[in-house]
Amino acid sequence: MKRKTEYKVDDIFPNRWSARAMSGEEIDDNELMTLFEAARWAPSSLNNQHWRFIYAKRNTVHWDKFFSLLKEGNKVWAKNASVLIITLSKKTYDRNNKSVRTHSFDAGAAWENLALQGIEKGLVVHPIGGFDFEKAAEMFPKEYNVKIMVAVGKQGNKDDLPEELQEREVPSDRKKLNEMVFEGEFKG
Repeated sequence: MKRKTEYKVDDIFPNRWSARAMSGEEIDDNELMTLFEAARWAPSSLNNQHWRFIYAKRNTVHWDKFFSLLKEGNKVWAKNASVLIITLSKKTYDRNNKSVRTHSFDAGAAWENLALQGIEKGLVVHPIGGFDFEKAAEMFPKEYNVKIMVAVGKQGNKDDLPEELQEREVPSDRKKLNEMVFEGEFKG
């Protein structure tokens, strides 16, 4: 299914979607670091770069710790990811330790850069909200907020997914612009 936009945009935007079918093949460090390099260039409040990415590559000592955080329904497909990434955002500025209202926004921008770079490289990049946030938070300093886990891998065969996930292994549509963009006042 090719997604259709209401207005002409670069194909990278409608081509980004959250596939689940991954091959289990490893990603080399150079390929992985290009994703983080793209994230590095996201905008941030006072140039603080509030995001942090902590990753575990499959077949390493870190994998099981990250994988164990996933809810069972996500383990079914994420087991074939090459890398699991936990995205964090720092709640305070480095220079004065004052609260940052936009830390989540900035981390989201960095995540999007990472995702688009991955899609550009032909990788599957799937954000995951179905994991144990509290247990993940125990792994990191308190001034950081756990945002999302991301599974990254090389494209796999959708027939290798459970039947109920095979049916969902297509790009989803989006709400119409007039349902989310309003001039002057909220109409939602």
